[in-house]
Amino acid sequence: MEIGQKVRVRRLRDRSPQAMVQRLGQVGVIQSFKVVDGQGIGIVVQFEDQFSTWFFEDELQAMA
Repeated sequence: MEIGQKVRVRRLRDRSPQAMVQRLGQVGVIQSFKVVDGQGIGIVVQFEDQFSTWFFEDELQAMA
């Protein structure tokens, strides 16, 4: 996955705030990467409404 690439949120591991649940199935654009506590690399995704948050790679699906 690369910065600027479109991705779809396909699942959530274990976080479930309402703002996150509403993002299931939505498409956003990768803005950056971040180191997360011992779990690897997080991917920061921004959506059309300017909301952005991070996901683990296995929670996202790259768009063609």
